Amino acid sequence: MRNVPRETFLPKSLQEFAYADAPLPIDANQTISQPYIVAFMAEALALKGGETVLEIGAGSGYAAAVLSRIADQVYTVERIGQLAEKAATTLSDLGYHNVHVRHGDGTQGWLEFAPFDAIVVAAGGPSVPDSLKQQLKVGGRLVIPVGKDQRTQELIRVTRLSEDEFRSEDIADVRFVPLIGEEGWAPEAEERRDRPTKPATVQSALAEAISVAAIPIQTIEAANLDPLMRRIGEARVVLLGEATHGTSEFYQMRELISRRLIKEKGFTFVAIEGDWPDAARIDHYVRHFEYPASEWTAFARFPQWMWRNSEVRTFVDWLRSENASKQKTQRTAFYGLDLYSLYTSIGEVLRYLDDVDPETATIARHRYGCLTPWQTDPAAYGHAALTGTYKTCEHDVVRMLTDILTKQNRYIAQDGEQFLDAVHNARLIANAERYYRIMYYGSRASWNLRDTHMFETLQALLQSYGPGSKAIVWAHNSHVGNAAATEMSARGETNIGELCRRAFGDRVYSIGFGTHAGKVAAASDWDGPMQIKTILPSRADSYEGLCHDSGVARFLLPLRSGLSPELKAALTKPRLERAIGVIYRPETELASHYFQATLPEQFDEYIWFDETTAVSPLKTEELMGLPDTYPFGL
Repeated sequence: MRNVPRETFLPKSLQEFAYADAPLPIDANQTISQPYIVAFMAEALALKGGETVLEIGAGSGYAAAVLSRIADQVYTVERIGQLAEKAATTLSDLGYHNVHVRHGDGTQGWLEFAPFDAIVVAAGGPSVPDSLKQQLKVGGRLVIPVGKDQRTQELIRVTRLSEDEFRSEDIADVRFVPLIGEEGWAPEAEERRDRPTKPATVQSALAEAISVAAIPIQTIEAANLDPLMRRIGEARVVLLGEATHGTSEFYQMRELISRRLIKEKGFTFVAIEGDWPDAARIDHYVRHFEYPASEWTAFARFPQWMWRNSEVRTFVDWLRSENASKQKTQRTAFYGLDLYSLYTSIGEVLRYLDDVDPETATIARHRYGCLTPWQTDPAAYGHAALTGTYKTCEHDVVRMLTDILTKQNRYIAQDGEQFLDAVHNARLIANAERYYRIMYYGSRASWNLRDTHMFETLQALLQSYGPGSKAIVWAHNSHVGNAAATEMSARGETNIGELCRRAFGDRVYSIGFGTHAGKVAAASDWDGPMQIKTILPSRADSYEGLCHDSGVARFLLPLRSGLSPELKAALTKPRLERAIGVIYRPETELASHYFQATLPEQFDEYIWFDETTAVSPLKTEELMGLPDTYPFGL
């Protein structure tokens, strides 16, 4: 890519931006893809050199030029004559004589020079064109964005295994212009995309209707939650969301609601969007367990502030006090649902097996040893496994989980509570191995695996406590809201909220949170330092904009019941909604943090704080026995 002068493929007015990692406009209302996606798709083709490659969507000719530095011959088809002519001239002038440009319908391929070792498509189609599949050599690879919704696609890789057999892999969520042609979208699709639309405006009548339906909150401490408790009723699972991972008011309100649920409705446990081994330390503290626990050595890795903050500490200390007067079997537990703690979990399983079954512990060390080279950087394992430089460990870790489960009666007799902990850690290891393999490409599969793991952990906990058990879940709105009511569904993604809705029906009650502006604790990049950042005022065309225009600073809005038919119908129109995780990038907020949703179908209740403050992080101490110090591979 360093050998290809990207600026030459751009209009002169944009050449100064040539090496920014962003798509840029070119002629005919088209774009030149960002350098990252060009490299990403080229890598997905797994070229070794000397191949014959077909590209669909020549555009400016830039991607074809990049491919020509690896492949022997590149054939590229562009349906817009103006672009095809200009690309051919630019490529010829620069001396890329192994690139051949044709003006035509790219969905039909270029049969004259088929079959191809690799085919790459730079536009999103509703399905994979059969003509392109048939022009692929046996063993060849086809990379193409596919999606029924033109706004979002999944980048997939199709490998031809034989004359009639193909294997498909999902590798990333992407957004491309529509693939127009006989085996793609009709020309009207591009016309709809290019047609200007009037900017959405907040209707004052709708904002006024929200203010009438809203139940004001004067202060969090004085909030009257009696009506909310009645609306929750006999729900078995209550999902408490948050619009950011670093807002104090969300944590405070979740604590207040959780206290009422525990004291008045006898909820069995609280489960958080956090790792099982770290949450287990908190659990040992709040339930006064006899075996050692040090509660605030937990959550010592990025993003520490998400759970290591004074707001969570206040709730944890309350829960410990609340449990003090209860019998051991009646104490409210505290669990983690997430799967990032791959190596901490391995350590916990080995410590458990050392106590109850030393012989099996020896076998476990051998099997988990497969993962030892990657213990300090699990994501590196995913890259190595996917590119074939290291065998996958799936077989070994799944066998270990199976072995533990087959001996459950024997282990439970020794210590049922610790057995439950060991099983969840073993299940986490098996799922995390798959997660880190999948997450390298950042596709919907990694999201679905993670949320399915969290849901299955929740189900297993409810099952272990019996039919009368009840669960409170603390997680981000994007996890606890019903994914089927958001654009996640169009991307093929699910979440805990949707899975709970399927499993428990009306016995799940989901509460979302939102804010207009204020401060938030977040980082700019993964594993970066925490910063107190200013939240940009919400967009007028979003649900947050509507709530802000209601003029009510803090409120509860019942969505399942209590709305007038007119207001519910108006709110059911999809709008933008904001989501800020541990990363906040206000400079690209619309692209990075807004998505389409239908609020009344996403949540049963919505809690609004117009202006919010950041959480107060606690001092981080290094956790004894972190993956790079625990000798599980010995």
